[in-house]
Amino acid sequence: MRIRVPGDKSISQRALIVAALAEGRSRIAGLLHGGDTESTARALRALGVPVPTIPGDGSEVVLEGVGLDGLRPPNGRLDLGNSGTGARLLMGAVSGIEVEARFDGDTSLRGRPMGRVIRPLRALGARVDAVETPDRLPIVVRGRAGLSPLEWESPIASAQVKSAILLAGLTGRTRVAVIEPWVSRDHTERMLRVVGAPVSSRKTESGWRVELQESQGRIDPLDLSVPGDFSSAAFVLALSALGAAGGEVTVERVGLNPTRTGFLDVLRRMGADVRVDDRTLDDTSEPVGDVVVRPGVLKGTEVVAAEVPGLIDELPLVAVLGACADGEVRISGASELRAKESDRIATVTKGLTGLGVAVEELEDGLVVQGVPGRTLRGFVEVHHDHRIAMAFSVLGAATGRAIRIDDRAVSDVSFPGFHELLTRVAGDRD
Repeated sequence: MRIRVPGDKSISQRALIVAALAEGRSRIAGLLHGGDTESTARALRALGVPVPTIPGDGSEVVLEGVGLDGLRPPNGRLDLGNSGTGARLLMGAVSGIEVEARFDGDTSLRGRPMGRVIRPLRALGARVDAVETPDRLPIVVRGRAGLSPLEWESPIASAQVKSAILLAGLTGRTRVAVIEPWVSRDHTERMLRVVGAPVSSRKTESGWRVELQESQGRIDPLDLSVPGDFSSAAFVLALSALGAAGGEVTVERVGLNPTRTGFLDVLRRMGADVRVDDRTLDDTSEPVGDVVVRPGVLKGTEVVAAEVPGLIDELPLVAVLGACADGEVRISGASELRAKESDRIATVTKGLTGLGVAVEELEDGLVVQGVPGRTLRGFVEVHHDHRIAMAFSVLGAATGRAIRIDDRAVSDVSFPGFHELLTRVAGDRD
């Protein structure tokens, strides 16, 4: 079976922001038509950017950029919904412009930590103030032209923190450098290089260094076709690995950025047959290809801290795969999971335990004891978290269709049509 998944959520949101800051007309095809992308587009419109309606079929949109100084004060609050990427990256972009904006979001986003972005933006010279609760939305950003240079050593590998700093340096016309303990997603760096921003990356003794030199005051427009979202493809690939898709599954034209594909290494270690075909580079120098997975007899494995940035979104899926594997799946060094749309360590632990799976919750991960071939039944609360909802949907499809989920529709945040595709791939056995 050959399928395609929606456009990459991370790349879609970055493409809208970078195109908005460019001079000239950007052409972008394949944008994700989902909740998070819509939230970012809505916020950009409120900042004075003429973002067109995002089509549901992935057809091309043309966006006229306003330039690095072109964002305008919004009339009301910027509601980013559930989009942590949109909130954090736009906080960075606004910081280098004479604009005041109030950032807000839904209950889930209001609960996510923002101090990790607030601190470097303040160090650059922007005024950033939490309105109600320290380090949480709603937050007012008062940008300032001509920010101070910054070298920021981040204790965590976070693409959102890194990207916020880079975008602040870009609009604030200053040099910034971010040092992370490991490489995080590098979509922002790749995209900025394509539009002419002077960005470099290299390994150092203290970790991974990304640096933006003082910009020349403009960036070029984008001409981009967004690849399929690897994190969305992972759910279909997991279904195949579990033998619930009736054989081989190929996901076509999916993004294969090496900072995103750690899940494939884990699948191979667990015993699935994984192959990558037709690898090419698209216009943003993002690797794109077809991923083929055949089922195998799954066994336990260990995921350690150095691997976590490369599969942070897929770790709930690794945990539910562990429920069907022979042996133990141990995930550690993943405390960042507690700061996602839900506390994903606690949510997955509670969900699997409620289904009768033996799970040990760690401070920075969890340990799952698998029992292959068992029918799992029960009710799972996903706490409005799209990744959790999709992970347990895959588990249910693979283990007897006896798992009920309280909020299946939340998957539309990143994967519109997921449940229809799941039924098609796994067969309708309800």
